[in-house]
Amino acid sequence: MKTLPCILYREFPADGFKQIQQTLTGAVNRRKTTRPLPLLFRADDIGIPSVNALRLLKLFSNYGVPLCLAVVPTWLTAIRWEKFKAHVDTTSPQWCWHQHGWRHANHQPSGKKAEFGAARTKSALRVDLIRGRDRLTSVMGSDFSPFFTPPWNRCSEETLELLAELGYRGISRSKGEQTRRAPLDDFFINVDLHTRKEVDAVSALQALCEELRQAVEEYYVSIMIHHQLMNESGFELLDLLLAFISQSSRFKVCSFSDLGEPESG
Repeated sequence: MKTLPCILYREFPADGFKQIQQTLTGAVNRRKTTRPLPLLFRADDIGIPSVNALRLLKLFSNYGVPLCLAVVPTWLTAIRWEKFKAHVDTTSPQWCWHQHGWRHANHQPSGKKAEFGAARTKSALRVDLIRGRDRLTSVMGSDFSPFFTPPWNRCSEETLELLAELGYRGISRSKGEQTRRAPLDDFFINVDLHTRKEVDAVSALQALCEELRQAVEEYYVSIMIHHQLMNESGFELLDLLLAFISQSSRFKVCSFSDLGEPESG
């Protein structure tokens, strides 16, 4: 698991948050409707109550902002879950604890990584979906929400079919996966805060601002978080972003459970 923050946070521009704030404000003000804009946060690779993971929960708890937490089943134990429970009220509707694959292991022999990709048989996919769900249910009980975030934000057509058959309420993939229609609600990600691949901080900031602008224009902002990749600059930006969004009447911060499938508007 990578822990080195991307270049944006290692060399965060002095006016970085100002640019992000101006981008969001400008994009929202250009909208023709005053209807609040749906916005959600999804935190991936949850399961170990590390310093960064608990700090992330505290930050969201302070603002009362909903957070969808993608939990890797094999990473979560009863002891670790008790530690999460000691820091936040896990029963609160503020949190959407849901399934993030099974082991977060790549099974593709080549190309883009996927745990639930086309290289696997339908029976193998079914087994891992069920045992992942069963493990989380056994540890979390009623705190578990039947939504699915595939590791690396992609999965096969057969996985989508299985999720619907098994009664999952929704999936959360990347925006780029929308060419393959899901048979259940897809709360796709269109803003990536931390796994950026630009080679310099200025380019990374520009690309992040562009993702935010486009998301507002699509009438749906869904922000992906990776706490392992957050340093002080990463937490500072997220803190400022949460403060800005919380104080604005132009956004409606949601969880998967609050939304039907995202629509443009």
